[in-house]
Amino acid sequence: MGVERKFVKNGLDKAQMAEYFGKQLERAGYGGMSINRTPMGTQVTIFAEKPGMIIGKGGKTIHKLTHDLEIIFHIDNPQIDVQEVKIPELNAQMMASRLAAAIERGLYFRKAGHNMLRRIMESGALGCEIDIAGKLTGPRKRTEKFVAGNMLHAGNPAMELVDKGFAIAIKKLGIIGCRVRIVPPNIKLPGRFKTVEVAAPEAAREARKEGIGELVKAPTEAKPEAPAQPKAEIQAQATPVEIKPEAITPETETQSAQSPESEGHTGEIEERNHGDVVEHKHAGYDYWHPASRVHKKEES
Repeated sequence: MGVERKFVKNGLDKAQMAEYFGKQLERAGYGGMSINRTPMGTQVTIFAEKPGMIIGKGGKTIHKLTHDLEIIFHIDNPQIDVQEVKIPELNAQMMASRLAAAIERGLYFRKAGHNMLRRIMESGALGCEIDIAGKLTGPRKRTEKFVAGNMLHAGNPAMELVDKGFAIAIKKLGIIGCRVRIVPPNIKLPGRFKTVEVAAPEAAREARKEGIGELVKAPTEAKPEAPAQPKAEIQAQATPVEIKPEAITPETETQSAQSPESEGHTGEIEERNHGDVVEHKHAGYDYWHPASRVHKKEES
């Protein structure tokens, strides 16, 4: 047998075993299984809500299941282990079976889907998706989807981290399929990061507190005391000093009126204040100009 055919046969056997256990252990609350092949044989782990019903009185039921695995599915030396499911609301197969049973009893599919979704999310699941497909309300089939939280749809995380369950509800109009996908609360979703505040050690905290105290105390300790001044000096500093304007004499006016620019011109010069600009006019000219302008000297 080729490698490809072997993988296909193993997958087919696993699907048939899951269907067989689902029919035989429906009353016990069947919640899925896992197969682990070892050199000593094949170990089959069954998850159920009521492990006592699977074991049976004196182990009668579990011996019958082991015998069927050898005869029907041709498994060498099968060993069945039963584990109890602590929280049934986080098991996708159990929730799919309960949803199918509720629809078979006549509960409206939309109400059943919302109730199941709420119970799963209240149990702590990170995400849930419920698909109900079939002839729901009309002559044609359709699919109703109920989604809450975060759900993985592609890649290896979707195959390994998401718990899947499927069950069917047989109605008068046809078969209704119920598929449930749950993201358990104890897994780490890929691509999600959070910031963690690192706490400083106690030694660093004490050193930091001591350093702040030293900085606060240092200016007060190092501040020198000012020497005492006599009262006479203080009164002398406090008395204001009056500044008397100097008397302006006519000589200063004539000196300020004569600018160095006017040295090259002869004759009388008349001056006036035009706003903030001092202007003057020379003898023989009829226009006023700023006194600060550079004058050309007449050539001799």
